[in-house]
Amino acid sequence: MSRRGALLALLGAGAGAAGLGAAWWQRRSAATQLAGDDVWRMRFLRPDGGELQLAAFRGRPMLLNFWATWCPPCVGELPLLDRFHRDQTPQGWQVVGLAVDHREPVLDFLKVRPVGFPIGMAGLEGVELSRGLGNATGALPFSVLFDRRGAVLARKLGAIHDEDLQAWTTRGN
Repeated sequence: MSRRGALLALLGAGAGAAGLGAAWWQRRSAATQLAGDDVWRMRFLRPDGGELQLAAFRGRPMLLNFWATWCPPCVGELPLLDRFHRDQTPQGWQVVGLAVDHREPVLDFLKVRPVGFPIGMAGLEGVELSRGLGNATGALPFSVLFDRRGAVLARKLGAIHDEDLQAWTTRGN
């Protein structure tokens, strides 16, 4: 085979591989996107027993937060989220935490640092769930803001700050 033929074969193989990779990525991304009502059908075990049904919060603005006990920014923002929950519940808001963790560390953590908002156990599957809600990297913490109709208003990767919450309270109502 000539040099030119080898180069063309190599370029063709590279283009084919790139096309396959792009098709795989597109199919993978499409498969992980959640349809609007899918979120509201989800149920999670609570760390202390019982079940958390997201459908119970539909019709209220909701801040859904993915966190883990081993994630310093997650742990750091929990007091802020708890205060937001206490302050905004009378206005109809709900905060829900989904722990991307194991039950025992979450139980131990919440004994020392309790929060007033409901926590569900998403486990390691929570990473994929967060990806389906727009978290391309699967990193934590990740939060999603839903309006009263259940539509996504905002997403935030990384720790939440007071400014975020102040801006979101005007959007969620």
